[in-house]
Amino acid sequence: MNRRDMLRLAAAGSLPGSLAASLAQPGASKTPALEAILRTGGCAVMLRHAQTVPGVGDPPNFQLRQCSTQRNLSDEGRAQAAAIGRWFSSRALKPSSVWSSPWCRCKDTAAAFGAFNVLTALGSTFDGKSDATAQTAALRERLVSIAPLQFEVWVTHQVNVTALTGKVPAMGEALVLRANASGGGPVVLARTSFS
Repeated sequence: MNRRDMLRLAAAGSLPGSLAASLAQPGASKTPALEAILRTGGCAVMLRHAQTVPGVGDPPNFQLRQCSTQRNLSDEGRAQAAAIGRWFSSRALKPSSVWSSPWCRCKDTAAAFGAFNVLTALGSTFDGKSDATAQTAALRERLVSIAPLQFEVWVTHQVNVTALTGKVPAMGEALVLRANASGGGPVVLARTSFS
């Protein structure tokens, strides 16, 4: 399949079953197809933050405005975030906007793209104090609003990705999503670690 055919099918919202299946498999070779999907737009790259120091969740009494109280990126994670940013820039793929969870590990990952904004709906719901249902609904609404020929990057947490898609990504892994024309959860167009 050539690039023009890929763009036409992606714009129509339909990719061949075998290609769609291969794009959804972690570790599959998919760079040309993934690039075509992103250039077609109307989608979001929902990226789980890069690798962190060991742990689950955050220490007790953490504060969002104080990074030293949170679980943060490891040295490997900082390198991983930089590599993700280079993957996009080396292909001249510029998101229309980059959004991050308020948590420092997400903001530090998002910084690899340059400018970014914080979106509360991407904040972790791990502690159970947030309204996961409302946040997931807000992300579905946002996904519908992304225009053709544009894509956004959303840097968030595993629990948020799982709530929206039912998938469990590794740190630094992303799912490329498009709104489902028939309603309900989004269509997963691709899954990648940008390596």
